[in-house]
Amino acid sequence: MTPTFNTDTPAGEKPVGPTSVQPNGQGWRRVLGVPSLVLLGLVYMVPLTIFSTYGIVVELTGGRLSAAYAVTLVVMLFTARSYGRMSQAFPFGGSAYTYATRSFGAGLGFMAGWSLLLDYLLLPMINYLLIGIYMEAAFPAIPAWVFMIVSIAAVTVLNVLGITAIAKANFVVVGLQALFIVLFVALGLSSITGAGNLDLMAPFTGAGAEGAGGLSPIFAGSAILCLSYLGFDAVSTFAEETKDPKRNLPKAIMLTTVLAGVIFLGLAYISHLVLPVSTFNDVDSAAIEVIGKAGGQLLVAFFTAAYIAGSLGSALTSQASVSRIIHSMGRSGVFPAALGRLHARFGTPVLPILLTSAVSLLALVLDLLTISSLISFGALVAFSVVNLAVIKHYYFDQKDRGTRGAIHNLVLPAIGFALTVWLWTSLSGLSLGFGLAWASVGFAYLAFLTRGFRQSAPQLDLKEA
Repeated sequence: MTPTFNTDTPAGEKPVGPTSVQPNGQGWRRVLGVPSLVLLGLVYMVPLTIFSTYGIVVELTGGRLSAAYAVTLVVMLFTARSYGRMSQAFPFGGSAYTYATRSFGAGLGFMAGWSLLLDYLLLPMINYLLIGIYMEAAFPAIPAWVFMIVSIAAVTVLNVLGITAIAKANFVVVGLQALFIVLFVALGLSSITGAGNLDLMAPFTGAGAEGAGGLSPIFAGSAILCLSYLGFDAVSTFAEETKDPKRNLPKAIMLTTVLAGVIFLGLAYISHLVLPVSTFNDVDSAAIEVIGKAGGQLLVAFFTAAYIAGSLGSALTSQASVSRIIHSMGRSGVFPAALGRLHARFGTPVLPILLTSAVSLLALVLDLLTISSLISFGALVAFSVVNLAVIKHYYFDQKDRGTRGAIHNLVLPAIGFALTVWLWTSLSGLSLGFGLAWASVGFAYLAFLTRGFRQSAPQLDLKEA
């Protein structure tokens, strides 16, 4: 099917606005408030995600995981602020794709959306892969692929039913992880109470651990950890299902970032006090050593259950996010128009959801390293573009300058952009190689859409209702 272009509103059709009213009268249901948005963001991040890369980053930083998380939080706050600013200007679905399109034009908007699409398409795969790995370890008689397929089917059904079903499921997921965190903190503090010569700054200085010194290892660890904060980006994709998005989205984005940072930093801090080392028997399962030291095998079993639930919740939210991005690009004519329609009964983008599920089946054949390497490229492209979009829209287009304007619309987003560029320097060769290959495919597809760049690239027709 040849995509249609929406640079001009076709005769007889109503423009697609922030309420997402389609030509057939369908539209998103605005049901999300700040608490639901924050829950979506936290579930997307998975509060227990610190334990996914625990051993890798602890060894890399010489036992200074807490310091790396502190640096990452500072870096991400600048970018999260830029997302909040752009969500106020353009409270519509599409995230970085929408912001780049409205600030820099359809061509760059397409490339930003294409890079972001890579990020979101692959995130559900990681969750399904982890579910398969942990469940197969718990039930060796059943192969991992069975658990993956069952998880994909369950997530697909919940996404088709709608965002309210996802939000309700997220309460259960967050509750289970919150219970584990409380138990881990309580048992961890209990295990270190009365310990002689306890150094409360050790999680930041690496005291008691053997590893590399200096700041470079901390910055390298921070570059890895920045991907843990993708939840604030996911929050922005639910703009058209949010009540009063101009007010609630910025609040939810910043709250999600801060709360996640506090959780990550707190868990990293206590973990090092419980087990102040920087080398492990198995770096991939180092979290098991820490958790076992704090609460024994019973806590390890609870962690496995909570982590699987968290992965399932993250898959729910990440699939919902990418389906809305595909829906936005379908409405614009970037993808076939059928992908830009909502289901008459459920009010959800069923075709994008099914497409995402089909792509997620690649988790059956791809490995965790390959998927993770690809995600980092798309994330940093989105972060860079959104920081620059704030400068372009507010400082140059809206001419909001003066002392206050210069600080909010130029200095702060410029710092966010500079910090993101710094993170680019820490990408692996594999990430850059795959990312550039994906970008090349997107560029070729854009050339096809624009008939060799002789026509304007398609873009969303966004107007206030």
